[in-house]
Amino acid sequence: MIMKVETRDVAPRIATGAFILNSGLGKLKADKETAAGVHGTACLAYPFLKKLDAQRFTRLLAWSEIAVGGTLLAPFVPTPLAGLALTGFSGGLVGLYLRIPGMREPGSVRPTQNGIPLAKDSWMLGMGIGFLGAASRWGGGCTTRRRRRRCGRH
Repeated sequence: MIMKVETRDVAPRIATGAFILNSGLGKLKADKETAAGVHGTACLAYPFLKKLDAQRFTRLLAWSEIAVGGTLLAPFVPTPLAGLALTGFSGGLVGLYLRIPGMREPGSVRPTQNGIPLAKDSWMLGMGIGFLGAASRWGGGCTTRRRRRRCGRH
């Protein structure tokens, strides 16, 4: 079955893909100080990343963002596959928000002023999960009358 991008998915894919792609392109040019800041923040939430050099980590992150952004922007990539990439990527970002001290109000998921820039990544996670569900919109291939009967649709 050939899946196309539905009209309702175009705007969120373009907006989110362009945002992530731009972020990745910006990180490719990161100097040592910027790389150290990006790496330091990531290490607060994910201590195992301390094993990586800051500039190497930032470059890998940049290429990951470019790949995810490009996947979302590419019209030939099925929406569920783009959703898988976005869900994985934004899940890691939401993990930053949940794990870094001072990002949330005590005992709550509500963001502090410092947490707002990371809390917005929850929107991308929601979109990614929604895109994953796009496969079910296709009706499991129930396009002919015979298949619709088999699928319980009349």
